[in-house]
Amino acid sequence: MTEVIMPKMGDGMEEGTLVEWLKKDGEKVKSGEVIGTIQTDKATLELEAPASGILTGFLIGPGETVPVGRPIAAILRNGEKLPEGWAGASAASSAAPAAATSPETGAQSAPAAASAAPEAPAAAVGSDRIKASPLARKIAAEAGLDLSSVVGTGPGGRIVEKDVRAALAAGPKLPKFPVAEPTPVAATPEDTVVKLTRLRQITAQRTAQSKQQAPHFYVTVAVDVDAIQALRRQFEAEGSGKVSVNDFVIRACALALRDMPEVNASFQGDSVVRHGAVNIGMAVAVPDGLTVPVLKNADQLTLRQISARAKELAAKARDNKLSPDELTGSTFSISNMGMLDVDEFGAIINTPNAAILAVATARKTVVVNDDDEIEIRQRMNITLSCDHRVLDGADGARFVNKVKEYLQNPTRLLS
Repeated sequence: MTEVIMPKMGDGMEEGTLVEWLKKDGEKVKSGEVIGTIQTDKATLELEAPASGILTGFLIGPGETVPVGRPIAAILRNGEKLPEGWAGASAASSAAPAAATSPETGAQSAPAAASAAPEAPAAAVGSDRIKASPLARKIAAEAGLDLSSVVGTGPGGRIVEKDVRAALAAGPKLPKFPVAEPTPVAATPEDTVVKLTRLRQITAQRTAQSKQQAPHFYVTVAVDVDAIQALRRQFEAEGSGKVSVNDFVIRACALALRDMPEVNASFQGDSVVRHGAVNIGMAVAVPDGLTVPVLKNADQLTLRQISARAKELAAKARDNKLSPDELTGSTFSISNMGMLDVDEFGAIINTPNAAILAVATARKTVVVNDDDEIEIRQRMNITLSCDHRVLDGADGARFVNKVKEYLQNPTRLLS
């Protein structure tokens, strides 16, 4: 018999949620065949059969969450049977209980996972209603940390070990003052309740955590993109293919990060880590939320290579086919809404990155040139959101103007 376990699909993955089984109980499967889909904290990924045989003994159903490494089904060879108590005692000891649904939001709450570490008394770390893993509770109790002050990033907002350690590294919190709960709007027959998708829940958790923990500041500059547009037209006329404005932006950011490694960094409690690799995350809107595929070693790629890789990642994101490696490891991020007719916006930092660049729409604008003559030029606002724990205002201003300098001299991006 071969156990099908909840796989670890990324460095930060501690739990996974079964989206659906693609094979029925008792159906024959081949090794490597896709038998289900798993939702991690970053994307929905395929679950492959670890062996050939008959798939059976399902221990969890759609929507249920268990820690990585836990059995969730079995594959039997001819003549084999499930061990006695597999669906009973084994399931009770290995599989997590079914997720509960919150009456207020309709969102599923993930149950606490079993752990070798003893669970600390709930009273020592806050209310029993707080969803936290046993190990997270134990660490919080030992440190005297109130879990109600910690933002959970696990499934369903559950607090896991890394959340507690991040909160401890961030230092003491300001005392909490009672805040009146907002009065809910009375429901009417015309109202429609839309249940959050798993990706939307994760987006909500991560963005809230970023705004609460990372002190944001913003720097905006206007970039003249006439030269970029002329180069793009030249490429098309030569038949060498299309290159988007975003490709130029990625290339400019990659070179600027190489010039200013202090921006290519992450805050880690009592230190700042400056990353050796320049890995740029690209925010991509998908039907059920937002995902951020990562362009690895972007500073080592040419403009054409960036263009091809960015198109590939965006297509895989829309088809929900990104691998765990393509969703992890970003050191800087870009959010481009230029195609959506916006003048300016500030993006929320994709932690643990220290900064993110927001790109608005290029527009024809009346400007006064150096000779005091009026011209019509194409201008595009770019806004850098910075983590003030890592960067000061002058750092952000120098970096965003360095990106601007590259974009206004795009031939420097061709080498």
